[in-house]
Amino acid sequence: MNDRIAVWFVEDEPAVREAHVQTLELNGFLVQGYADAESALQDLPPDWPGVVVSDIRMPGMDGMQLLAALQQVDSELPVILVTGHGDVAMAVEAMRQGAYDFIEKPFSAERLIDTVRRAAGSRALALENRRLRRELEIQSAPGPRIVGNSPAIKRLRETILRIADTDADVLILGETGTGKELVARALHEHSRRREHHFVPVNCGAVAESLIESELFGHEPGAFTGARGRRIGRFEHANHGTLFLDEIESMPMPVQVHLLRVLQERAVERLGSNEIIPLDLRVVAATKTDLAEASRAGNFREDLYYRLNVVTLEIPPLRERLEDIPLLFQHFLLVASARYDAEVPTPGPEQVRALLSYRWPGNVRELRNVADRYVLLGEQLDYDLERLLHGGAQEPALTLPQQVESFEKCLIAQQLAIHKGSIKDTMVALGIPRKTLYDKMRKYGLDKKHYKAGQGSVI
Repeated sequence: MNDRIAVWFVEDEPAVREAHVQTLELNGFLVQGYADAESALQDLPPDWPGVVVSDIRMPGMDGMQLLAALQQVDSELPVILVTGHGDVAMAVEAMRQGAYDFIEKPFSAERLIDTVRRAAGSRALALENRRLRRELEIQSAPGPRIVGNSPAIKRLRETILRIADTDADVLILGETGTGKELVARALHEHSRRREHHFVPVNCGAVAESLIESELFGHEPGAFTGARGRRIGRFEHANHGTLFLDEIESMPMPVQVHLLRVLQERAVERLGSNEIIPLDLRVVAATKTDLAEASRAGNFREDLYYRLNVVTLEIPPLRERLEDIPLLFQHFLLVASARYDAEVPTPGPEQVRALLSYRWPGNVRELRNVADRYVLLGEQLDYDLERLLHGGAQEPALTLPQQVESFEKCLIAQQLAIHKGSIKDTMVALGIPRKTLYDKMRKYGLDKKHYKAGQGSVI
């Protein structure tokens, strides 16, 4: 990755342009010269990390017009205007309109370089704040946090934000222990329904004889033993979110009733003729292939297609091994706060074992191991030996990947120990501030996440 500061120099006079481009290049900048403003504007990519220097007086689009156009694309992009003596009043007005600074001709190379460096620092800060705002929106909004930097988890977070405030029903796919309910809660907490109920129902844990009453409610006398009115889970979730976990366990007769409720967005309590309108989102979750279950006749095909408006797939932990150090560190912090115990630091061999294990119980299993480690300390070695069956397994990651995972874990631990203090963390690790920031950016670590306790994650 090139760390040189990018500069676009816009000047219609070739000799002047080439001279200043050369001056900037000799001082370490990565410079692109443009003979006209239109070409520069056309080339501008989103979140470009550089600085634009432009003459004011140019044929066609002049510097003032270029400033206005760039402001429309990115209001935080630093634009430095080069002015003649008679253009100073115009340049002052441009600064009121958002220009970073102006340089009056003739100017020294030192003045140009100093102004560009200050503008580049301002740009870097603006882009970092922009990145943090995006990360904060994704990871630090109310509700459960979804921790991880693997591509699949990043896509999952982005999709949740994209669909959270819609009314589309969602089907969540994932193995046992991957965090399906936490994803459902994240959808709810990021939506306008967050002020209303989130109602979870485990379809596999409710007796078949009771599930219709549980979901749809009943009136007195609707069946033997129905002495009073019961408000069902659908009605209780009105204006909120209903989460149907293990939807594959729902009996076939109930699936017919469920399909009608989903289609009509209305429910009738058992033993009643009153139709109760519903305004709610339904999120279903399964650990099986419902399409295959439909083909086998074990799940209604029409219900499958009705539920499967949007699908969110949670990868198993064995497919996101690069997230294990960050997740394990997070669970250590949570367990440490819960049990009022110190956060222990896993050694290199322990981290290697964590990365080598296949984690059939997924995130839930990893969290339990972290809890035992905080409570019992040396228990981690016993746990890992038991999990790995005492045999040497081939590491699931390459050596460079294991080194990166351990480095990420170590930096996260020191940030946690020092409550997000960059100064204390760099001293503890024995590395310069810039190196620490570069590595934190590389691994997606944010000091803000270590200043307060964290909630549930996947």
